[in-house]
Amino acid sequence: MLEKINSPEDLKKLNIEEKQKLAQEIREYILQVVSETGGHLASNLGVVELTLALHSVFNMPTDKIVWDVGHQAYVHKIITGRREEFKTLRKLNGLSGFPKINESEYDSFDTGHSSTSISAALGMARARDLKGEDNQVIAVIGDGALTGGMALEALNDAGCSKTKMIVILNDNEMSIAKNIGGLNMFLSKLRTKKLYTKSNVSAKKLISKIPVIGKPIVKIIQRIKRSIKQLIIPKMFFEDIGFTYLGPVNGHDIEQLQNIMKLSKQVEGPVLIHVLTKKGKGYKIAEENPDKFHATSPFDIETGKTKKEKKADYSKIFGEKLVDLAKKDKRIVTVTASMKDGTGLAKFAKEFPERFFDIGIAEQHAITMAAGMAKEGMIPFVPIYSSFYQRAYDQVIHDVAIQNLPVIMCVDRAGVVGADGETHQGTLDMSFFRLVPNLTIMAPKDFKELEDMMEFAVGLNKPVVIRYPRGGEDEKVKFEKHEEIKLGKAEVLKEGQDISIIAIGKRVSKAMQVAENYKNEGIDAEVINARFLKPLDVDIIKKSIKKTKNVLILEDGTKINGLGTAIEELIVEEKLQGVELQKYAWPDEFIKHGKVEELEEIYEQCPKGTVLFKIAVRTE
Repeated sequence: MLEKINSPEDLKKLNIEEKQKLAQEIREYILQVVSETGGHLASNLGVVELTLALHSVFNMPTDKIVWDVGHQAYVHKIITGRREEFKTLRKLNGLSGFPKINESEYDSFDTGHSSTSISAALGMARARDLKGEDNQVIAVIGDGALTGGMALEALNDAGCSKTKMIVILNDNEMSIAKNIGGLNMFLSKLRTKKLYTKSNVSAKKLISKIPVIGKPIVKIIQRIKRSIKQLIIPKMFFEDIGFTYLGPVNGHDIEQLQNIMKLSKQVEGPVLIHVLTKKGKGYKIAEENPDKFHATSPFDIETGKTKKEKKADYSKIFGEKLVDLAKKDKRIVTVTASMKDGTGLAKFAKEFPERFFDIGIAEQHAITMAAGMAKEGMIPFVPIYSSFYQRAYDQVIHDVAIQNLPVIMCVDRAGVVGADGETHQGTLDMSFFRLVPNLTIMAPKDFKELEDMMEFAVGLNKPVVIRYPRGGEDEKVKFEKHEEIKLGKAEVLKEGQDISIIAIGKRVSKAMQVAENYKNEGIDAEVINARFLKPLDVDIIKKSIKKTKNVLILEDGTKINGLGTAIEELIVEEKLQGVELQKYAWPDEFIKHGKVEELEEIYEQCPKGTVLFKIAVRTE
């Protein structure tokens, strides 16, 4: 059946039984591909019937679907002409794991971060109205993403706008971790009441046509209906803010889904369809472990076990060290934005449940709440992925830095992370954090230095940023030397006379390898582990540059306003003359998806061992 589907028009020709068979084939195909490529599995298995119903009822690409986050759009890609290309998922120059407007006309908006779909869809609907067009606009958002403040802001605006648009709430009771909070409690009430709201649009139109008394009767009926709803479902939130609420409906029943979607097209103004789905549907191992299979590396389908042995990584080391620190200091608390497992906090949550706070997908709230805790004497650690810290930039400035509060902001997944692509690459954090007064910014060269920096941060009593990469240490280099962490002090790992190689974070191991290559070429390199982007160690770096006059900078951030820029400023401010400088960092562009090693090769992130400067080769 799947081989016959090259566009949504092919799908529309199928009857319900054929669509059910197609749904099973799509699940098998996704399972087969993702087990080889890795990717977001559980969320996609959960939306197969929902996606088929959407493309059966609506007319894409004239009608527009905005997929919130976008990690559940695999089915959408498969049935919109990308079936064969799906085998290249997340590979270099292959299919993106998220919707991309430059990939297909069926992808109406780029997504990758949570809680943006309703805002984007409302903007599209308003633009449609201004242009005098009549297409449908649909936002598909998960109940986890609905905990994000931006989604609630958009619901508030859409509800009072009277703009015709459809919000599909894909309710699987999970985001990545188990959902929490008052909104989740509210949705639980909706689920358990089992009320299937049916809006009799045709009856309403018929009654309205009765002369004189028709419209008043409709209004009376609506008020009665609303009162009954309020009795059955307390706090009918969506209706109260201006949406017509339809559901809940079984998200794995294609016929029910199609019927309620057809009904939604007839309703004027904003509509919310509440759809109940099961994350991981059809693959028992994922159904039982939806958090584990939210995003997965390649795995064995029979057992569900990953094909590569999982080694220690920075997130795990961070989590273990945090537990040790918390045992010694009762002021230490942790805050996560629905990423307990991803940021290594599972052990902390188990050991100190009263000091662990999962606040949902709400990074802005996470930072300001942490600031409040810090103001009252706590020491909050807030681990958030680099690309998600972008969402809380104002809070870092306004609520943490201005008040100089000791919030320890741990930037996980810093630098290029690979297959998730532009929306998840963490190349910008050093650049935007460096602009903020009062921040101390550090990056460790290895696990041991991460632990040392965490200890140092606890005692500093100031706002701190610690950035560290996805994955583990560079196995090619083992550091024997670990000087004590002191504020703004770099570390000279190797002394030399000919060139100063200055690096930070994961690039320090590369610096050591480059120095070894230079040694083989007769070049005596000095290697400096900057440790601090801010405050920069002016004394050590200035002394080295004056000695060698040749500077090579390696960093896993953007060329703009990172370590390289800081050293360029130092050279100018200190009036150092005759200095040759080369920077190896990510360019001023959004980095595409692919393996990290492939991207580093394409973007030339490390010198290949050749002499870059006019250095006299030592022959003695």
